Amino acid sequence: MASPSVEIPVGSRLVRVSNPDRVYFPERGETKLDLVNYYLSVGEGIVRALRERPCMLHRYPEGTAGEKIYQKRLPKGAPEWVETAEVSFPSGRTADELCVTELASVIWAVQMSTVEFHPWHTRRAAVERPDELRIDLDPQPGTDLREAKQVALIVREVLAELGAVGWPKTSGNRGIHIYVRIEPAFGFREVRRAALAFAREVERRAPQLVTTAWWKEERGAQIFLDYNQNAKDRTIAAAYSVRGMPHGPVSAPVTWDELPDVDTEDFTIATMPARFAALGDVHAGIDDVAWSIEPLLEWADRDEQAGVGDAPYPPNFPKQEGEPPRVQPSKMNKANWDGDGHRVEGSEPQPG
Repeated sequence: MASPSVEIPVGSRLVRVSNPDRVYFPERGETKLDLVNYYLSVGEGIVRALRERPCMLHRYPEGTAGEKIYQKRLPKGAPEWVETAEVSFPSGRTADELCVTELASVIWAVQMSTVEFHPWHTRRAAVERPDELRIDLDPQPGTDLREAKQVALIVREVLAELGAVGWPKTSGNRGIHIYVRIEPAFGFREVRRAALAFAREVERRAPQLVTTAWWKEERGAQIFLDYNQNAKDRTIAAAYSVRGMPHGPVSAPVTWDELPDVDTEDFTIATMPARFAALGDVHAGIDDVAWSIEPLLEWADRDEQAGVGDAPYPPNFPKQEGEPPRVQPSKMNKANWDGDGHRVEGSEPQPG
C-alpha cells in the first residue's frame, strides 16, 4: 500500500508530503506535518537565512528519536525546480548541494525528512568567497548559556569598535552564534584567519571567560570561540532551523536588547510561529550592509609579528601551510615533530 500523504501548496508549487502523521518530536508529539507547518510559518526568515547558499541537510527518517543522516549531496528524486550549487570539499571531491531559492525547496527537504538546515557561509555566485563571518560561542563543561551571553556582549563591543554589525541568535542548544555580513572579497583561508584574529582579541579581553584553544583538554570551564566554523565546508544550523532534539528547539534570531534575558527553551517549533507572526524576522536587515574584513587581517598580521601564528584546522583538512602540529598536547612528544608540525620519520606519538 502507498504511504499516506498530503499535498501542500507553497507559492506556485504543490509539494507532496508522505507520512504526515509520523511523530518527529516525541516530547510533545509534533509530527512531520507540524514540522512542515512550522517552516511555512517562518518562511520569510528561513529563506533569507538559506537563500542561494549551498546547504547540508540533517535528516531524521524516523523522527528525532531515530538515526540522523548527514546529507551533503542533494537527495535523489528531487523535482526539477529544486536548485543546487556545486561545491568542493577539502578532500577535493565535489557535490551538488541543495540551494534554496524559494520556500517550496525547504518544504520539499522536510518531505525528505530534513529537520536541520546547515548552510555554507558562501553563496552560489561566489562559492569560494564567504560573505558571512561566523562567531560561534560554544560553552564548555562548567559553562552554559549564561556565560555565552556575557561573552556575546564583549563580542558586540569589539564589533562596534571595528564598525561592524553583528546579528545574534541562539544555537538551539547551549550556545550563541553571531553573524557578520562581509564583502565576498576573500577566500576561506583569509576569512578563517580574520575570525581567528577576532577570537584572540576577545580572548585577550576576557581571558578567564574565553578560550580559543582547539584541543578540549586545554579549554577548561570557558566559552570556546570556534574560529574553525569559518573554514571551508564547516556549517552551522541556520537561523530558524529546528534542531534534532525531542522537544524541537529552534536556532532563534534575537535582538541585542533581548539577548541578556533569553533562554534557549523559549524557542521551539511550538512557540516560534507566534513570535514570528508578532515580530517578523528580527534579522530582516542582515543583508543591508557588507563589512570589509581588512581590519581583522591587519590584526592577524600584528599577531603573527608578535609570534602568535596559526591554529589547528579541523581533522578532515589536509595539513595547511604554517599550521602547528595537529596532535593534542598530552599525546605529543615534541622530539618526534619537526618545526612544520610533521612527524619525524620513524617516530611514534608518545603520551605526554
